[in-house]
Amino acid sequence: MLHEKHRGHESMHAEMALILIGTLIVAQIVLVQWKTRHFRSYQRATLIGMWLIPAIICVKFGWFRFCVFWTIFSIITGFVTFKASRKPLSGSTPRWVYKWFLLLYKLSYACGILGYLVVMFTVFGLNMLLLVKPQTAMDFGLLLLFYGLYFGVVSRDFAEVCADTMAAHIGFYSATGLPAKRLDPDMCAVCGNQIFIMSNEDAVIEKTIKLTCGHVFHEFCIRGWCIVGKKQICPYCKEKVDLKRMFPGPWERPHVMYGNLLDWIRYLVAWQPVIIGVVQIINWSLGLE
Repeated sequence: MLHEKHRGHESMHAEMALILIGTLIVAQIVLVQWKTRHFRSYQRATLIGMWLIPAIICVKFGWFRFCVFWTIFSIITGFVTFKASRKPLSGSTPRWVYKWFLLLYKLSYACGILGYLVVMFTVFGLNMLLLVKPQTAMDFGLLLLFYGLYFGVVSRDFAEVCADTMAAHIGFYSATGLPAKRLDPDMCAVCGNQIFIMSNEDAVIEKTIKLTCGHVFHEFCIRGWCIVGKKQICPYCKEKVDLKRMFPGPWERPHVMYGNLLDWIRYLVAWQPVIIGVVQIINWSLGLE
C-alpha cells in the first residue's frame, strides 16, 4: 500500500533526499564555523536548545511524565545557577554547586548504564526469566537510556556555565587573559578557600591533588572542575591537565569516557531537530510532500 501511494513520485522523493543531504552538509559547516569563531554564543544557544526543544516536543505530544521531571530539574538547577552567578560569591557556593551537578552526573550515569543493560538483556531474551514482555522491557530500557543521556548532557552544560561564572567571580581564573588575583600557595583556585584550615579548636584537612604545573587544589574541587565542569586545564595557569594521571583507577576512567559520550549526544538532541525543521520548511516552500 505504501508503494502504491507513492508510485510516480520518485523524482520528488529524490529531490527531497538531495535537500536533506545538502541541508545536513551546510548545517555541519555553519555549526563548526560558529563554534570555532564564537564559542560562547554557540555554547549558550546549544544549551537553550538542549533545555527547551525536548520539553516543547513532550508538551506537544502529551508526554507529561518527562515534563514533571524536567520541571523539577529546571527549578533546582535554576536556583543553583542563580546562586553561582551572585557576586560576591559565598565561600560555600562552589561546593554546593559541584555537589548538585555531581549528583546529577552520577544519576545520569547509573540510568544510562541500567538502560543499556536492560536493552541488551531484552535483545538476548533474558527478560523472559522475569516474565516481562519484550515490548515492556525494551520500552523501560530505552526510557532509562534517554533520561540518563538527556539530563546528563543538560546538567553538564549548566555545570560548565556555573564553573566559568564562579571561577571568574573568585578571580583566579579568566577564560581570556591573566587572572585578576595572585594565587597563594595555601589557596584553592576553584572554590577560593584555604587548602588547610587550622584553628585553635579544630583542624580541617581535606584530600588534595597536585597538578603537573605545581598548583594544589582540593580533590573534590578539581574533580568537579574537570569532570563536571568539563575543564581540562589548570584553573589558574591554564596548563593542560593529564586526566590519566589524575584519575589512575580503572573504575574512574569510564566517567571521563561517559562525559565524552554526552558531548557527542548534544548534537543529536539540540541541533538535529532544528535541521529537520529547516528541511521541512524548505520542502513546504517548494511544494514537496
